[in-house]
Amino acid sequence: MSEPKSLQETYAPHNACFGCGPANEKGLRIRSFEQGAEVVATWTPQPHHEAFPGVLNGGIIGALLDCHLNWAACVHLMHQAKAASPPCTVTADYAVQLKRPCPTDGPVSLRARVVESSGDRAVVEGTLEAAGKVRATCRGTFIAVKEGH
Repeated sequence: MSEPKSLQETYAPHNACFGCGPANEKGLRIRSFEQGAEVVATWTPQPHHEAFPGVLNGGIIGALLDCHLNWAACVHLMHQAKAASPPCTVTADYAVQLKRPCPTDGPVSLRARVVESSGDRAVVEGTLEAAGKVRATCRGTFIAVKEGH
């Protein structure tokens, strides 16, 4: 049985974004999925993602959360507009709170949900968890833009 396609693989298979682009061989290649009112993902760090042995780099944590929350926003805006595909969305702002070191000896879980939206924008909150503990939280604003913005 084949594994289900992620949001990224479904709606942006040629995207080369470092964080979420399926077409970026050297990127993080986040695979996000709708799960009820949330968007979820599981991602496994590699040694080259470490800040120091056994601990995930904070910039990588930021990239994971930025891209994952962005996908939660664009899918929400797609459903809100009753569109067949999501709009192109960009990050207006995001703030990451690093709560505790994130180990790299197993997968991390990403969760995101829209907490506010109006028109062309959505505010999303999310978490990054590993080994049963929240390692980082994030809140960001994402805006739908026209092609070639």
